[in-house]
Amino acid sequence: MREDVLGDPEHWLEAHGAALYRYALARMRDEHKAEEVVQETLVSAFEARSRFNGNASVRTWLIGILKHKIMDAFRRDAREIAMNDPNELDEQYESTLDEDFGPTGRWREKPADWGNPEELLERDQFMRILQRCLDALPKRMARLFWLREVMEEDADSVCQELSISATNLWTMLYRARLGLRVCLEKNWTE
Repeated sequence: MREDVLGDPEHWLEAHGAALYRYALARMRDEHKAEEVVQETLVSAFEARSRFNGNASVRTWLIGILKHKIMDAFRRDAREIAMNDPNELDEQYESTLDEDFGPTGRWREKPADWGNPEELLERDQFMRILQRCLDALPKRMARLFWLREVMEEDADSVCQELSISATNLWTMLYRARLGLRVCLEKNWTE
């Protein structure tokens, strides 16, 4: 262990806690769960401090551990949340299909122009509305969307983490996008 690079573990929370918490909260969207994974991260880092080789900064090393703790939390939650039947469309999405798509499978009306998505993501108001829309989705569907689209995890990794098939992944992403589209058009573009 390189004590000079690692620093005193008693000061990790003070030095890195806020950054770790922000990172966890942005990915987990739950204050209590974010606090919990930060605590787990610091405990794991303390236990593994002898294996720290100094090739990265302490914060980078801690965030690497935090990423694994977040995925562990997602796995735990996935085991606890009952999944909707992937072969059944929820009623709200079924009506959306009939209203929004023509017989050829194309949009009846072009979706509203939401502007430059990168600029919108920077806006706090949009993020609050997106969060509200994600909260309105079934929890597992929202988590899957967050992992795949926001955290940009590859499909195989998401399937493995949530113990679902690729077909189920794409079906649930499709439904999540439909639900988010309806919610965002109602709450953001109007």
